[in-house]
Amino acid sequence: MAETLRHEKTVRQLRLLSDALDTGRLGPVKRMINTLSAAEIGNLLESLPPPKRSIVWGLVDAEDDGEVLVHVGDEVRESLIAEMDNDELVAAVEDLDIDDLADLYEDLPDAVMNEVMKAMDRENRERLEQVLSYQEDSAGRLMNPDVVTVRADTTVDVVLRYLRLRGKLPENTDHLYVVNKRHQLMGWVALQDLVTVDGGTAINQLIDDELESIHVDESSDEVARRFSDNDWVSAPVVDDANVLLGRITVDDVIDIIREQAEHQALSAAGLDDEEDLFSPVHRAFRRRLIWLGVNLVTAFLAASVVDKFEGAIAQLTALAVLMPIIAGMGGNAGTQVLTLMVRGLALGQIGASNVPTLVWKEVRVALINGVILGIVLGLVVLLWFRSPALAAVIATALTLNFCFAALGGVFVPVTLKRFGFDPALAGGVILTTITDTLGFLTFLGLATLILL
Repeated sequence: MAETLRHEKTVRQLRLLSDALDTGRLGPVKRMINTLSAAEIGNLLESLPPPKRSIVWGLVDAEDDGEVLVHVGDEVRESLIAEMDNDELVAAVEDLDIDDLADLYEDLPDAVMNEVMKAMDRENRERLEQVLSYQEDSAGRLMNPDVVTVRADTTVDVVLRYLRLRGKLPENTDHLYVVNKRHQLMGWVALQDLVTVDGGTAINQLIDDELESIHVDESSDEVARRFSDNDWVSAPVVDDANVLLGRITVDDVIDIIREQAEHQALSAAGLDDEEDLFSPVHRAFRRRLIWLGVNLVTAFLAASVVDKFEGAIAQLTALAVLMPIIAGMGGNAGTQVLTLMVRGLALGQIGASNVPTLVWKEVRVALINGVILGIVLGLVVLLWFRSPALAAVIATALTLNFCFAALGGVFVPVTLKRFGFDPALAGGVILTTITDTLGFLTFLGLATLILL
């Protein structure tokens, strides 16, 4: 429901924005843009063709530029950065949080980053360098090193006075972290406890040490899974010595989850999840040509199988009419299993221990669906071609191809994952080859043996 409302809101904003731009009335556009959050502005910019996008980008308040850059895809970000001079870029990003600045680091010109780092105090510069030292898509790159820490030997009154002097807490702060002299994490204290207990209460009486910490080298996928499992608002990040390095907050994790969903959806079609909706034709065709080319090569494998039965097809033209049904139904059945497997692998739900159980389950589902739909298809073929043998052949071939599709849907993504390939990107091409090739082989082979 929430996603539907968000979609409708975006469509409505886009329509109003386009109408205003078409009439040349930039005043209403500027007022509308600057009532939106940075994420909403980013979404609208990605929805506009380059000429209109450029106009709207020029109307965004300069103080929001940095946050908007964080919320757009790489290709769109590249085009927006190209329209800004170095001084504008420095002003846009210099006040960003360390984790957001780290996200933009690779996309900004060296001269801009040098100016930004010169303007930083020593502590923040060292923090940024530390975050950039960790691998991309790791907890270290996600974390914000700006954390509020307290000592166990203080009282609630002392901590509250410290917070008032500090004046501002980092966003999504729900805990204060308790550390020792070596900055090792001892536990945490909930903000709600600080404001509800007696001021003389010692911090060591409030410490909660049951909340799990995140290791700095954990993958972003694992971080997202743990946040989802535990309903965290924030979580501390530590190294091998349990030294507190920073924290990850739920807003960063939401971005990860959204990116995962986009990646799975687009990779299944062989598309780059960072591709601009309005990317230039020369870029788009090159990216798509690669996987279309791979698909063409694999299609020849299925075609070679059909070629072996050229004589059978020539004698019984009904085979040529019915072949697409076998391939199409098998492909759809395999795609259903593949989608579930890719999601399970992304969430860490699938391992060597449960693959046999999944295989047995999916084969049984395939057999049931194959028998039911095979009977239906057989009856249609019987009425159409008046051939009981042909009806039996296609019903049997459909059932067998459903089983092949189930096996391929399980083993293809698992195997790709084991060898370090992205199952969302390559799985569909390989699975289609399996269902087409084995479907044709089964159908035409049975037809040759029984009908000719």
